[in-house]
Amino acid sequence: MRITTMLIIIITVLLTVVLMQNTEPVRFTILFGTFYVSKLAALLTFGVVAFILGVLVGRPKKARSIAGSYPQDKDDDDDSDTLSDEDREYISHP
Repeated sequence: MRITTMLIIIITVLLTVVLMQNTEPVRFTILFGTFYVSKLAALLTFGVVAFILGVLVGRPKKARSIAGSYPQDKDDDDDSDTLSDEDREYISHP
């Protein structure tokens, strides 16, 4: 078994134990409303939201190009054979 798989299993077991130990109701006051939710539901909700935010923030960014920094049209006309005959002869001989 891989180390990462073992770590995921251990973290999942520990998270499950912590969630199951915290089932009593907790009072939440948001703006003008007060409501009671079990700690289990609150911890699970905040954990899922934190995971989703972590994935969104941690993903690689797309490379951005600055408009007008390099003309795109010139690539089509570019001659890829820029070596002179002397250079080709030098490269071909060891």
